[in-house]
Amino acid sequence: MGNRGMEELIPLINKLQDAFSSIGQSCNLDLPQIAVVGGQSAGKSSVLENFVGRDFLPRGSGIVTRRPLILQLVNNKAEYAEFLHCKGKKFVDFDEVRQEIEAETDRITGSNKGISPIPINLRVYSPNVLNLTLIDLPGMTKVAVGDQPVDIEHQIRDMLLQFITKDSCLILAVTPANTDLANSDALKIAKEVDPQGMRTIGVITKLDLMDEGTDARDILENKLSGSCYIGVVNRSQKDIDGRKDIRVALAAERKFFLSHPAYRHMAERMGTPHLQKTLNQQLTNHIRDTLPGLRSKLQSQLLSLEKEVEEYKNFRPDDPTRKTKALLQMVQQFGVDFEKCIEGSGDQVDTVELSGGARINRIFHERFPFELVKIVFDEKELRREISHAIKNVHGVRTGLFTPDLAFEAIVKKQVVKLKEPCLKCIDLVIQELINTVRQCTNKVLVGCDFCRILCISNLGSYPRLREETERIVTTHVREREGKTKDQVLLLIDIELSYINTNHEDFIGFAKYVIRKGWLTINISIMKGGSKEYWFVLTAESLSWYKDEEEKEKKYMLPLDNLKLRDVEKGFMSTKHIFAIFNTEQRNVYKDLRQIELACDTQEDVDSWKASFLRAGVYPEKDQDAAPTDTFSMDPQLERQVETIRNLVDSYIGIVNKSIRDLMPKTIMHLMINSTKDFIHSELLAYLYSSGDQNSLMEESVDQAQRRDEMLRMYHALKEALGIIGDISTSTVSVPVPPPVNDSWIPEASRPPAVRGPTPGPPPLNPSPAFGAPPIPSRPGQPVNAFSNSSQDPFSAPPQIPSRPARVPPGVPSRRPPGAPHRPTIIRPAEPSLLD
Repeated sequence: MGNRGMEELIPLINKLQDAFSSIGQSCNLDLPQIAVVGGQSAGKSSVLENFVGRDFLPRGSGIVTRRPLILQLVNNKAEYAEFLHCKGKKFVDFDEVRQEIEAETDRITGSNKGISPIPINLRVYSPNVLNLTLIDLPGMTKVAVGDQPVDIEHQIRDMLLQFITKDSCLILAVTPANTDLANSDALKIAKEVDPQGMRTIGVITKLDLMDEGTDARDILENKLSGSCYIGVVNRSQKDIDGRKDIRVALAAERKFFLSHPAYRHMAERMGTPHLQKTLNQQLTNHIRDTLPGLRSKLQSQLLSLEKEVEEYKNFRPDDPTRKTKALLQMVQQFGVDFEKCIEGSGDQVDTVELSGGARINRIFHERFPFELVKIVFDEKELRREISHAIKNVHGVRTGLFTPDLAFEAIVKKQVVKLKEPCLKCIDLVIQELINTVRQCTNKVLVGCDFCRILCISNLGSYPRLREETERIVTTHVREREGKTKDQVLLLIDIELSYINTNHEDFIGFAKYVIRKGWLTINISIMKGGSKEYWFVLTAESLSWYKDEEEKEKKYMLPLDNLKLRDVEKGFMSTKHIFAIFNTEQRNVYKDLRQIELACDTQEDVDSWKASFLRAGVYPEKDQDAAPTDTFSMDPQLERQVETIRNLVDSYIGIVNKSIRDLMPKTIMHLMINSTKDFIHSELLAYLYSSGDQNSLMEESVDQAQRRDEMLRMYHALKEALGIIGDISTSTVSVPVPPPVNDSWIPEASRPPAVRGPTPGPPPLNPSPAFGAPPIPSRPGQPVNAFSNSSQDPFSAPPQIPSRPARVPPGVPSRRPPGAPHRPTIIRPAEPSLLD
């Protein structure tokens, strides 16, 4: 029989599955297990109930199994069942087990026949079972019924593949005998993930329902496939409705195989008891094969947990020294985390979204400038205000120059509008600061990459402390908010207190330039001819220079009383021309009443005319084209309005630049840096003075539960490694008797050799139940290795290979009745057509 230590591996696997499931984490160790697959009504539930010897699975039409059921069978003297989601409750009545399965299924999937991949863990203790772990999966279907989704077939298929794709999973493919084996859904999906059939064990059900004259002998003798097939006979629906005892059904099953002419020669390796033994041995052997990899994974997981467990070795929740130390550690860690969120850090970089300091930086340099740009000036209203300001400054007098007071009045009115976006910027930064504080207090520290465990010094472990920390820091931020807003408003008032027209970036009254460019002055040849100059147009004058360096000024023409007129170009000229003249019939340039300016294209002419319009120089007989939004027909006033309008733009640009620079500095100094200093130097004192330390350091229920679960998992891993270390990866088997000396047998009487190589290793102790010829034995020794199996169907499993070898059916030995003490002679079978 197998090594006893090997049999203890299956309970160990069950313990590991429970340890991982209890903390809500999926087991990433790929523990060896057996998945039961098959079509609807193939008999999967009946096979599992025969293992247990009880009726405990839901019955009905359509999809009954709608969640994976992890069934752990444990050999035990007492008989009861336990659910992982009902810890501590023992179910003695198996009708209640069925009701609990149905209720737990409906809790997740509802009553609309939907499915869910969340498993139900059920452990059954019984003296009638062998240690096994099976996963009952939903039956494969083709058509959606009721409220099921239309893709129910694909959902079930994907769920099955999640389990059977893993190399550590054995596949128990259940197929009814009264259907064509080639159309078996279970064998088809098993073939996809296990083409060689090395992990697949076939179960043929409903052998008693086959048509008369047909049988499954070829399938069960493994002549049609390389997989191992075992036949079983389940209870009929009539037997189930009549609550026929499963023990009676097992006796009827054995009687069926012993009495059926097609199966009587293989009855010892048919039926539910043999299937259970085979699965136990196959699962044990599979665990043995995966032990090296499982051991290394367990060791790596144990190492990853040791650091966390080390902190809990001397853990006492009510120790005041521990609470004081934990409080100091958490406040210090909170300050470090907050500073890293604001200043940035190279560790734990978030690649999904911006957070902390990055979001505040975006407010400073993207959102706040955008809010400043959003201040839209109504051009018509602004020009009206400038015009009224100029007139009110002049009073009853007619002004000859552009008044400074009008400029200052308009600038101050525009600067006041900057208060709103500045205060809004502060509000946005405060919101990000509060979010950062909450992010740091709710931060979940991952203790290891194996499972999510909260660190002992994490604020999330102490809800009262977390709330108090958030309250104290948020209150401080709100206090700094008032001081920061007062300082920002003070900056605006400082800008209003003095209008610095000597700023280096301010264009000034004299420096304001509307346009620059090359123009040609058309003069007759008698007076010197046409020449090209560099022209500079301002709000007060038109000047031209020798070149664009503007070092040698040729002339400056005041814009007072000037107007424009169109001039037709000459016959031989290729340039487009317009003229400037004085409305009071004075000379414009030297002795010229008008000067003609020429451009290369008509577009340049139109552009220059538009620039002259901005300077208050309008076309002849076309003053209606002057802007009407100033409500003035005075060209001089129009020039003054245009001048102040452009000067306001220049100065507001300077103020915006200054505010954009000072706002981040003010907020950083008065709010963000102050908050960091407060956390590092004063937060701990505020926490001590806020209330009782014991109430602050009261641990959350979830944290205590997580700690207990982590310790249980740690001890389970240590126990698993201890058990694996004591187990030999080799099995102990009964030695084969020495070969019989058959040299005296004539050559002609010897049996012919089997043609072709026999696939797979030969069994260690073959018997007629496996279809191989019996090994000649000494007189008096029993030939049948399973002679006692009929008396004790649940005895220790025989030593069988992990994959039954395909060999021709055996031929019983023929012993002459008169020679009981002669050596056994194996005679050849009847000659076949192949011979």
